[in-house]
Amino acid sequence: MLIFFLVSLLASTVGAICGIGGGVIIKPVLDLLHTETVSTISFLSGCTVLSMSCYSVGRSLLAEERQVSLSIGTPLALGAAAGGLLGNRIFTLIRSLSRASGTVGAVQSVCLAFVTICTLIYTIHKSQIRTHSVTNKAACISIGLALGCMSSFLGIGGGPINLVVLYYFFSMDTKTAAANSLYIILFGQFFSLIAVLATNTVPPFPPMILILMIIGGIVGGIMGRVLNKRISSRLVEQLFIGLMSIIICISILNAIRYM
Repeated sequence: MLIFFLVSLLASTVGAICGIGGGVIIKPVLDLLHTETVSTISFLSGCTVLSMSCYSVGRSLLAEERQVSLSIGTPLALGAAAGGLLGNRIFTLIRSLSRASGTVGAVQSVCLAFVTICTLIYTIHKSQIRTHSVTNKAACISIGLALGCMSSFLGIGGGPINLVVLYYFFSMDTKTAAANSLYIILFGQFFSLIAVLATNTVPPFPPMILILMIIGGIVGGIMGRVLNKRISSRLVEQLFIGLMSIIICISILNAIRYM
């Protein structure tokens, strides 16, 4: 059980620093270690990300920090909430149609590798890419819907996809994008969890594992929040690029193993 705590702690710490939520690290790492079923890992990862983002966003709002743009972040978050419900339905559908137990894991791993590669390419070249400043509420909700659907289906909470979207469509800098990403993740994961509970599709798992992962998520959120304030945006971006490279390799290995 120690491995679950350590993975959630380290992933949530880095996730809070970079604004990627931690799920994008937890999910592929636990898949690689083959500690539980795909459904269980997705659920545990989502709960951990929810606990970490809940602390980070709550602490930020209580401190009256101005990094979260409520006028943009809230429509995105509402869209992500609806997308989270849709992504959960897609995951359940693919799982029910799959004869082989590893099919869903293979699909998730391939999609995550593709998304992460695109994210890495964009991040490296983002200084050469013209960004936009979308303010239309309907557009924000639509973008949030797509984000929530992808992140819920992949079981990663949001992660790198959120950051690239916030860079490109809303011209946010690294730290502002990180804060708004966690805000979006909070809504998406909360409603995704509600959907799982409402449809009674919670996978079996030892309760102590969930408790340890939630503790790791909250402690990681505390540590990551402190570190985020002490390091430069450039260092945050370098850490993000390094993580994306590692996640791509792990996702490819997972895809091969599940096939």
